[in-house]
Amino acid sequence: MPKRHAPGLPSRQQILDFIASSETPAGKREIARAFGLHAQDKILLKGLLKDMADEGLIDSAPGRAFHKMGGVPKVTVLRIVDVTDEGVPIAVPENWDSDQPPPRLRVMARGKRAPLGPGDRILSRTEEAGSGWLAHPMKTLARGEEQVLGVLRREGDRLWLKPVDKREKRDWPVSDAGEADAGDLVLAEKTGRPPRMTVRVTDRLGDPFAPRSFSLVAIHKFGIPDVFSEDVLAEATAAAALPIGEGREDLRHLPIVAIDPVDARDHDDAVWATPDDDPGNVGGYRAIVAIADVAYYVRAGSDLDRSARKRGNSVYFPDRVVPMLPEILSADVCSLKEGVDRAALVCHLRVASDGTLKGWHFTRALVRIAANIAYEDAQAAIDGEPGRVSPELVDGALNPLWACWRLFAGARDRRAPLDLDLPERRVVLDETGRIASVAPRERLDSMRLIEEYMIAANVAAAKALEAKKAPVMYRDHEPPSREKLVALKEYLDTFGVSFALGQVVKPATFNHLLDRIDDPAIRPQVMEQILRSQTQAYYAPANTGHFGLALGSYAHFTSPIRRYADLLVHRSLVGAYGLAPAVPETRLPVADAERMTELGEAISRTERRAMEAERETVDRYVAAYLARFVGKVVETRITGVRPFGFFATVQDIGGDGLVPVSTLGSEYFHYDEAAQALVGEESGDRYVSGQLLKLRLVESDPISGALRFEPVAGASHRPPLRAGRSERPRMGRPGRPRNIRHQGKR
Repeated sequence: MPKRHAPGLPSRQQILDFIASSETPAGKREIARAFGLHAQDKILLKGLLKDMADEGLIDSAPGRAFHKMGGVPKVTVLRIVDVTDEGVPIAVPENWDSDQPPPRLRVMARGKRAPLGPGDRILSRTEEAGSGWLAHPMKTLARGEEQVLGVLRREGDRLWLKPVDKREKRDWPVSDAGEADAGDLVLAEKTGRPPRMTVRVTDRLGDPFAPRSFSLVAIHKFGIPDVFSEDVLAEATAAAALPIGEGREDLRHLPIVAIDPVDARDHDDAVWATPDDDPGNVGGYRAIVAIADVAYYVRAGSDLDRSARKRGNSVYFPDRVVPMLPEILSADVCSLKEGVDRAALVCHLRVASDGTLKGWHFTRALVRIAANIAYEDAQAAIDGEPGRVSPELVDGALNPLWACWRLFAGARDRRAPLDLDLPERRVVLDETGRIASVAPRERLDSMRLIEEYMIAANVAAAKALEAKKAPVMYRDHEPPSREKLVALKEYLDTFGVSFALGQVVKPATFNHLLDRIDDPAIRPQVMEQILRSQTQAYYAPANTGHFGLALGSYAHFTSPIRRYADLLVHRSLVGAYGLAPAVPETRLPVADAERMTELGEAISRTERRAMEAERETVDRYVAAYLARFVGKVVETRITGVRPFGFFATVQDIGGDGLVPVSTLGSEYFHYDEAAQALVGEESGDRYVSGQLLKLRLVESDPISGALRFEPVAGASHRPPLRAGRSERPRMGRPGRPRNIRHQGKR
């Protein structure tokens, strides 16, 4: 029998508690009955439930029960999307109207029910367990149509669909193309059953080979929202017209500069420094980190705010940006542009002569940026090259910034954060949107400078909120797990490099390890392996510290134009310190403060989604760039070895392609798991992780981003013993091809 409550209109928390504890779906009628409501109270309850839905506390839809926002209805239809290695099906709600990405539920199937696989649909009871969700199937439903994203190709008089996902190993015959034709990027659904399964086109998405459109594939594959509603655009336009507001600190007299990539689409941050004239801080500096005051324009609870929360972050592709905020704000009114007045939330820092922070405070300010300077120009000016930046700005802005940065750099060296200098690929497009080049991005001191100022402001924001016991959305990065450390030790053993598992692991532990490896062919691969041993950073209101940066408290404050986490931190600072102009909607709402854990999980998911989409898009551009070299011999490096072959990447460009073991010749190849090597039984040829070798590029597919190589006839593959054991791959389950004899651990 349902629990009865004292009569009277319940509070928000009482409603949330009732929904969470109810054993049956809880609609308005059930809530009214449980709290003994009558007549006028029922009308008030209806308004209260609507307010709670608008505030993001609960989710609702006509004719359906309520459930906690970010949660799942007590009984709902789920779709199986994956099965774990242990055989546990993973499902998501079939209908999901929340701003947050759908949760993944572990399906607890019992009895003699037929095994569930991807595409299956179930009616299920659900429950929240710990930090996750469980599903208890009630009934298996008719199988839904599985969708596939791909490009149409014509073969004779028939159309085929080539999936964009490189894991899909086959093309699908098209039963109904609608108005689409060969070359179109389409969304289709699978129909029928194997072996006669076909696909039917449901949406024509455009030409994936058109200039600046490779990102279309990722946008549709990952479901990234890329169109703003009319209501959101109208709110953004109205927000852009807001006066900057009274009560701000006027900093327009200072030569504050924004130093960014040459192709930056928005400008969140700007910096300034000067020697501190305080006798108590001899040799120290005063510094300012000015950040766009996005919270002033994006008011909590608005349609604009809900849209930003749903997106979680901006997504940056070589051919476009999918912004978190409409461009009238992200690229204009909020962007810190040269020579125009802008609203900013400013972090004032006092930096000691040893580079540590002596103090900080925050103000809402009015700034006028003295210049937007590209990293390359700032670096050239400091290096003495004339004409890139005006002499007045070099003396008045850049030189003091560099002097203060040297103090920061000294403190960083003593703190010894994880130091992995891995190259980042940069895709350069020409005026028509075609690929001009793909090359590693140069790492300059000007980039390191801005990074240190941002880190200092982020630390100050976290500590300032801690001092007020205000909510903090921390950027947490936990130490590596023992499992990953064991894998790293096994990998290092192949070098004869010792790594003690019993030690207290700090970032400096890995730095010292790298100092012991001076072979330039091996060192980058060791860096990659150390990177793979690290945990993934995430957002949460509980502080676990930032292992990689060797910091005890760390939050993201410096990029509210492109990260919702930073916007939450801004609102918390405004509320905790009563910063003027005092607009209540620019503070962190109580409802958000109470559900920071859920918000952190949601924006961590959208961040991972963006990272995957960006990485896949760069891979597609690389494949398109390399298509001109098909048939040519290229310099490659082996990135992973498995029993079925090895993976290789093109030196200084990237991409990832398979060399199947069947192409290595007719002899048997032993797979040496400990050494991560394939060894020819007769020839002694070795293919080991990290090895540099020439391969012929035989396929480069821009749609999937996949490459395929084959060995060059007559080449010898006997690397020095230490030259190749440099990376432990994580690429799927090993197979057992017929010309492989497996040795080593099973």
